[in-house]
Amino acid sequence: MDVIQHILEIRNKISDLKAKNFRIGFVPTMGALHEGHLSLVRKAKEECNIVVVSIFVNPIQFNKPEDLKNYPRTIDNDLLMLEKENCDLVFTPSEAEMYPKTETLSFDFGALDKVMEGAFRPGHFIGVAIVVKKLFEIIQQDKAYFGEKDFQQLQIIKELVRQLNIPVEIIGCPIIREKDGLAMSSRNALLDPKMRILAPEIYKSLQNAALMERSCTPQILKEIVINEINATGLRVEYFEISNPQTLLPISDWKAITDAIGCIAVQAGKVRLIDNIKL
Repeated sequence: MDVIQHILEIRNKISDLKAKNFRIGFVPTMGALHEGHLSLVRKAKEECNIVVVSIFVNPIQFNKPEDLKNYPRTIDNDLLMLEKENCDLVFTPSEAEMYPKTETLSFDFGALDKVMEGAFRPGHFIGVAIVVKKLFEIIQQDKAYFGEKDFQQLQIIKELVRQLNIPVEIIGCPIIREKDGLAMSSRNALLDPKMRILAPEIYKSLQNAALMERSCTPQILKEIVINEINATGLRVEYFEISNPQTLLPISDWKAITDAIGCIAVQAGKVRLIDNIKL
């Protein structure tokens, strides 16, 4: 497994591999890897000849300086985990390498980045789109793999690829959960013991919502889920029942054949997101 820090070096390496007609699979991450990330690596290994993983904590997608400061960084352990998965290349650029000058690029994603996460974290998805565009241009992958836990992010990346005609296939992969149902996240390591015990209540409520979905209106179902989770001591920031393509909220089950329930919950000082298909 080669660990490469510089853009020119990894571009040259990948250029050599593509000249041999190797298919490149790419898994972009911010490190603090867990089984969810590794499931993406395994999927990429199944479908591609070469798997590249990037580890870069992207500063421009954080709304609060303290969130960037507190984001877990476990590079040594990350590399050990990737080596065990037979990852081929790991790209670990510095901030100066990725952003040699102040970034001014912007995008118009319509409503996709204005609702849910976008409403609570303005500018977040522009920061995500900028770094993903940069990484795609560097890695020149055939396929890129993203977890469905970040469902809104996945839809925005698909729109980014569509708008810019980037020649890559975006693969969404299922949420990987702990045994108690909590969606795996790098942020889980920051939960205090009390909140770690409470956090699985998020998925329990989502499962209940999936069982109840058509027995009441979307608005009533939203209220049930919010009240149920808030009663545990967690605090719901939002729970939206939305069209999975447009991400706009729905008010009537008859208007759509499928829906997605997306939630953000404050668990003490840690913010968790999850979703379920309805």
